[in-house]
Amino acid sequence: MTPELKYLAMISTFTALMWIPYVLNILSRNKMSDAVGYPDSPLVMALWAERLKKAHYNAVENLIVFAALVLIANAMDISNNATTSAAAAFFWARLVHAGAYAAGIPWVRTLAFAVGWGGIMCIAWQILG
Repeated sequence: MTPELKYLAMISTFTALMWIPYVLNILSRNKMSDAVGYPDSPLVMALWAERLKKAHYNAVENLIVFAALVLIANAMDISNNATTSAAAAFFWARLVHAGAYAAGIPWVRTLAFAVGWGGIMCIAWQILG
């Protein structure tokens, strides 16, 4: 397994687990029937949980692009210092992004997003360049 595929597996797993904290928050603050159903009014969530839910949506959106590029690079047998570093940067940036988003730290969140995007663009460059 290439390092890029390992980072893809790790960030995919992290993204797959991101829903747990905010769903637990929903369950703790609402009636069970509302939490698992379709209530007339919005569910009550802590601010951090609302932000983590948004971070999760953003993570899914970015994971699709990252995964596609890592799999294309793998199929083309492209694995070098640039792609490995870019995959590592994407992984760590997305962890920081989720934490900063949930904590409400705007500049850190934005910088982490930009670093992750840079990792995606670096892998794309290796494929298309």
